Amino acid sequence: MNNVVLKSYAKINLFLKVGKKLRKTKLHNIQSLIFLISLKDEIIIKKIYGSKDVVKFTGKFKKNIKKKNNSIKKSLLLLRRKKFIEKKTNYQIVVKKNIPVFSGLGGGSSNAASIIQYFLKGRKISKKDIDYFSKHLGSDLKLFFKSKKVFQKNLSTIVDFKKKYTFYFLLIYPFLKSSTKEIYSKLRKFELIKNKSNYKQNSRSKFINALQLSNNSLEKVVISKFPAVGKILKEMRLVKNCQLSRVTGSGSACFALFLNKKDGALALRQIKKKFPKFWCVLCKTI
Repeated sequence: MNNVVLKSYAKINLFLKVGKKLRKTKLHNIQSLIFLISLKDEIIIKKIYGSKDVVKFTGKFKKNIKKKNNSIKKSLLLLRRKKFIEKKTNYQIVVKKNIPVFSGLGGGSSNAASIIQYFLKGRKISKKDIDYFSKHLGSDLKLFFKSKKVFQKNLSTIVDFKKKYTFYFLLIYPFLKSSTKEIYSKLRKFELIKNKSNYKQNSRSKFINALQLSNNSLEKVVISKFPAVGKILKEMRLVKNCQLSRVTGSGSACFALFLNKKDGALALRQIKKKFPKFWCVLCKTI
C-alpha cells in the first residue's frame, strides 16, 4: 500500500458563548462561529504487516502528546469496534504536528476527524456515527465533519456558514498548556444561549462589527490563569488595522484578525519583536 497523506486543519473560534451545563449530557451548552484555517498537521498512513498499529508524532509540537492515549489511537480503536477497520489489519500513522497542543486550535480533534473520514471514505457518515465518535473523542470532533466555516447554534446543532469571507489571522502561542477541562471548571458566569444568529450579515463590515460586539466567555478565566495571554491580547489590539483579537477556544493560543495579507504580515513582524520567545504565524481562511 502506498503512503496516503492527509491534511488536518486547525480551527479558530471567532466567538464563543458558554452556557450552563445541560441535564442530559452534563456538558456546557455553547454557541460559536468556527472557521478552519490554513495551519495544518500532516498525517501519513501506511498499511503494515505486524501485530499492532504504529503511531508516531513528529514536528515542533510533538511533545506533551500521550503515547498510549492520544486521539489517533483512540480513533483506530473506535473504528475497529464499529468494524470500519478489519481487526487483523494494522497501520503505521505518522503525524507531523504543526498545530500547537493545548492551544484551543483543535489539533487533536482535527487529527481524529481526518483519520475517521479517511477510513470511512466511500461511505455516508451518519449522524449516529458522528455522535458515537464525538462521545468518546470530544464534542469538538463534530465541527470537522461539516464545511470549512460553521455556526454552532448550540451543543447539538451545527450548520454551514455560507458567507465566503477571506480573513488573515495572526496566531500567537505562548507555550502554555491550557487544560480545557480546568478552564471550563473555573467559569462562574454563564450566558443565555439563543438559537438566533447576528452573523448572517450581507456585508463584510457589518459582519466584523457583529464580531467586535461578541466575546469568548472563557477569555477572562484564561487570562486569570495565564497573565501573559492578557499582555498578548493588549499588544495585538494596538497593531494597526487589527479588527479584533481574542483567545480561541479555551486557549492558550490567541489570534488577531486582519482583512488583508499585507496588514497581517506587518503585524506578524511587530508581534515577533515584542514576544520573541513565543510561536507566531500568519494564516488565512480556507
